[in-house]
Amino acid sequence: MSCSQMLRALVVVAVALSLADWNSAYPIHAQCTLTWTFPETRCLNVCTTLIMQMKKWSNDSNCVNGGEKCLYTVKTANCDKLIATHETPVKHYVDDQTYTFKNDSSGGCTVTGYSTSETWYAHLDYSTNYCNMHNLLTGSGLDKAPGFQEKSNVNECTQYDAINCVKY
Repeated sequence: MSCSQMLRALVVVAVALSLADWNSAYPIHAQCTLTWTFPETRCLNVCTTLIMQMKKWSNDSNCVNGGEKCLYTVKTANCDKLIATHETPVKHYVDDQTYTFKNDSSGGCTVTGYSTSETWYAHLDYSTNYCNMHNLLTGSGLDKAPGFQEKSNVNECTQYDAINCVKY
């Protein structure tokens, strides 16, 4: 067997092994899309609260003893669309985040959150993109807002069926 034939065979085996572990329910790239509904809270309040939490966790002092509730950066802050990043404190991977805010006619707010890995080859992320957003929500206390609801699923959020944000 020639060197090029051996290389081709190794590539075929590597692809086959990666596909064997493939869960077709997950998005093809490490990411998460979710919807938060706040029936009694205006979008300006939700947006401002998220921005304040990101600024509170902008440096690494909150992660000295572990976790990832740190290194958030607000890129664009208006309360139609909030764009931010989160950097993991150990390996310094960066995830891009976008939050879109929509007021409803009864005074409530619907937020569509999206977090995606900047690392092009990331497929499985151990729910990191979900936890990036979840940690902000719970850290800010917005999960306690009257009537709050969250919606997502494994088709929109990598490893949503195996969430463990305690480690983050």
